[in-house]
Amino acid sequence: MKRPTIMDIARRAGVSKGAVSMALNGLPGVSEATRNRILAVARELDWHPNNAARALSAARSDAIGLVLARPARTLGVEPFFFQLISGLQAALSPRRIALLLQVVEDQAAEIGLYRQWWSERRVDAVFLIDLRVNDPRVALLEELGLPALVIGGPGHHGGLPSVWADDARAMTQIVEHLAGLGHRRIARVAGLPDLLHTERRTEAFHTAVHAHGLDEIPIIMTDYSGEQGAAATRELLGSPRPPTAIVYDNDVMAVAGVAVATELGVAVPAALSVVAWDDSPLCQLLHPPLTALTRDTFAFGAAAARSLLAVLDGGEGADVEDHVPVLVHRESTSTPSIVE
Repeated sequence: MKRPTIMDIARRAGVSKGAVSMALNGLPGVSEATRNRILAVARELDWHPNNAARALSAARSDAIGLVLARPARTLGVEPFFFQLISGLQAALSPRRIALLLQVVEDQAAEIGLYRQWWSERRVDAVFLIDLRVNDPRVALLEELGLPALVIGGPGHHGGLPSVWADDARAMTQIVEHLAGLGHRRIARVAGLPDLLHTERRTEAFHTAVHAHGLDEIPIIMTDYSGEQGAAATRELLGSPRPPTAIVYDNDVMAVAGVAVATELGVAVPAALSVVAWDDSPLCQLLHPPLTALTRDTFAFGAAAARSLLAVLDGGEGADVEDHVPVLVHRESTSTPSIVE
């Protein structure tokens, strides 16, 4: 007679294989009612653990996970993520380790996926990106004992190792550049408000604006999309005292902002200076080419992968600070036509 399997239990109970694994191993992630139903089916089928299979599942999966809880439409147009993922995979490929990428709708779905991957031994470790303040994912991964490396920081990542660049110093560079050109009304079109790097950029922006005695203009938060970047630009340029410079948190929004300015007859850079956070071919091919923060994102991703591989090889995790992005001055920034 064929030995009953976890899949047999899942079919009989009407649940996923992952739910069965969590229930049989006493893990969180399923309700008590579901757990009791699964256990009842297991007893009915006279299921017992397969020790050989369990030993096999404990071996390395040769895969590292990366979950992105962002709108898929914005990920599809952001060069940053393509370069980051390319760098990660370039460092993993020589070891024949795959990068398992999944896009989910929100952080709750991301947490559920980590539990599933851990219970099914789908990955050996994960990269954690888009860190939040008091991020519940950090505590979860520490509790599960699933090796992880945080891409971003510093701070707020518990005992997990991280690879990060100083966003605060980078933002200070931008404000100092624009203030040095004579701008007094500098606006910022930011990304998602609950991200730790958004908060660090915001704090640095306010500090630099105050240090130079510049006008305080409300920061507009967005989802990083070109549509919201364009809407924010239209709102800023339509205000009674529009800014003479705008800093965008990514290249896509900066390009959309230039398009709106052109449509409204606001000349770049004579009447409006524009700075993009992430440099890309978009920034360089636009007319005028955009002043932007540049860094080797491919190398940044490769460094993150090497750090996590070191952890998997038995080394101690450490925080690694990458180079501060460098501001490349191009034709989209200049002295404002009207200096107040």
